[in-house]
Amino acid sequence: MAGPRRDTRGIVDAHGLFARVRFRRHAPAAALRPYLEHYWLIDWDLDEPYETHVVPHPSVNVVFQRSSGGPDHAEVAGIGLELFTRKLEGRGRVCGVQFRPGGFRPFAPGRTVSTLTGLHEGLREVFPGAAPSVPSAVLGPESDAERVTALDDFLLSLGPEPLPDADLAMALVQRVREDRTMRRVDRLAQAGGMSVRALQRLFAAQVGVGPKWVILRYRIHEALERAESSGPVDWARLAAELGYSDQAHLVRDFTATVGVPPTAYAA
Repeated sequence: MAGPRRDTRGIVDAHGLFARVRFRRHAPAAALRPYLEHYWLIDWDLDEPYETHVVPHPSVNVVFQRSSGGPDHAEVAGIGLELFTRKLEGRGRVCGVQFRPGGFRPFAPGRTVSTLTGLHEGLREVFPGAAPSVPSAVLGPESDAERVTALDDFLLSLGPEPLPDADLAMALVQRVREDRTMRRVDRLAQAGGMSVRALQRLFAAQVGVGPKWVILRYRIHEALERAESSGPVDWARLAAELGYSDQAHLVRDFTATVGVPPTAYAA
C-alpha cells in the first residue's frame, strides 16, 4: 500500500494553514490500511484566531479534539456537503482518521453511510462500545508515534469486518479519482458491472453520497489545487480536461463550492 497522500487537495489556502499549524499525515497499522486513507494530526498555538476552510472529501472522518482548556472529545463526521469552516484559537490539537470512501462501513456494518452524511455524531453514539477514556488516550501523548498507536488500538478494537460491497465501492471511487476520463455515472456503472440504479444504491449504502457527487467533488479538488499552484492557469483548458462542457460550468461549480470564482481565488 502507498503511504499517506502528500497533496493539499481540499484545503483552501493550504499555505496559510501550514504557516500557522503543525500538520502531519501518518499511515495506520497494516491491518487497517485497506479501509483508511491516513491519520491526520494538527497542533496549533496561535496569538490570533485563524479561520480554516476545507472542501470535504467523500470520506467519513473520526475526529478527536482538544482546544483551549476544554474537555477532550471525539465525534464521527459524515461526508460534508458544503465548505467546512473552523476557527482555530489559542492552543489546540486534533487527531483525525480519514477513511477511504467506502471504507467506513466495515467498522459499523449496521449503519448505512448516507445516514451520517452532513452530520457530526458523538463517538459513542456511533460506537456504543467505545470506552469514555478513548479521546484522552488518543490526544494525551506528546509524540506522534504514541498517538498513532492509540488510534490503531481503538480502530482494531472495533473489529472491522470485510464487506464485498464496501470493497467494490472503494475500487470504483478509486477509479474516479485516478481516471480523468471517468466523467459519467453510466460509464462508472458499466465499469462496476451494474446498472446506474444499482450503483446509486451501492454508493448510498457504502460511501454516503451519490456517484455524480463524487465525480464532481474530485474535479473541484483538482481545480482548487491547480489554483494554488504558482503559475497561471488556463481555465478553459482545465475545464475541458476535467470533463466540463465549458469553462462556465467549472466556474459555477467552483464558486458554489469554495465561495469565490477560481480566478479570484488564484489571485
